[in-house]
Amino acid sequence: MKIGFSLPNIGPIGTAEAVTKVAQRAEALGYSSLWTIERLLYPLNLQVPYPGTPDGSLPEIYKHSLDPLEALTFVAGQTKKIKLGTSVLDMPYYNPVMLARRLSTLDFLSNGRLIVGLGLGWSKDEMEATGADITKRGALADEFLQVLKTIWTTNPVEFHGKFYNIPKSYINPKPVQKPHPAIYLGAFVPAALKRLAKEADGWNPVFLPIPVMAQMFDGIKQMAKEAGRDPSELGMLVHALLELTDTALDNDRAIFSGSLEQIADDVRGCAKIGIGEIFFDPAFSPGGQSLDRWMSLLEQLQPMMKVS
Repeated sequence: MKIGFSLPNIGPIGTAEAVTKVAQRAEALGYSSLWTIERLLYPLNLQVPYPGTPDGSLPEIYKHSLDPLEALTFVAGQTKKIKLGTSVLDMPYYNPVMLARRLSTLDFLSNGRLIVGLGLGWSKDEMEATGADITKRGALADEFLQVLKTIWTTNPVEFHGKFYNIPKSYINPKPVQKPHPAIYLGAFVPAALKRLAKEADGWNPVFLPIPVMAQMFDGIKQMAKEAGRDPSELGMLVHALLELTDTALDNDRAIFSGSLEQIADDVRGCAKIGIGEIFFDPAFSPGGQSLDRWMSLLEQLQPMMKVS
């Protein structure tokens, strides 16, 4: 199983120095990939509770956020082999034609290192700020994915749908990866999981215990089979919110929290259910806004590459 690491694009740690040092050290240590997350706004009065905290509040570190694609592009020119991924870009915030070109350019300039993680988003505040209609995001996503693939795989490009139209045109460059960079979807509700099974290359879960991921992935593969796809072609790539502690935690700990050995147990468990890659994200853990802490964790977690 492959092991990746987040780039520090969220919080005060998000500086040119930090993203450069983390990217270059991760590559030198043999990590498989680097990942950015997306947060556009820090609303003072949330309209919808944040799903990642018990009380629904936004973490303070979201007040500072480097653009996920710009951060990856910045480090693409400072690395040579390590993959570059988004986990995730929220589709409703983007025009798919413009995003397709940005992603193609990143894949082209990095010589085929892009992994595309996409989601639907949850923040009503961000939807309103970008002009997105939260009630149509599912329907838009179906065409959004089709537009990306059409632009990446045909020349000239032509697309006519309910939401998007492209006149017969040349749109270049094409991605280096063929037929296109892998698309992973962050999906949890039935309609999104069905879309994943039909259109995506894999699943990008977060927060979930291993047995839950195993059960849901079995369901995704069954839906893929029903859609006429080969279920074995679907992958799973896990966003691991890391909390490394000096001593072991109780059995009711969250996944990827606890001692090194407990986290190693989680990695082994993920390998057993067929997960292809995990990337560790320490941004939200104690000390997660210290560059020294990130550099230390890169060293401490390197042995996880051999655990599985």
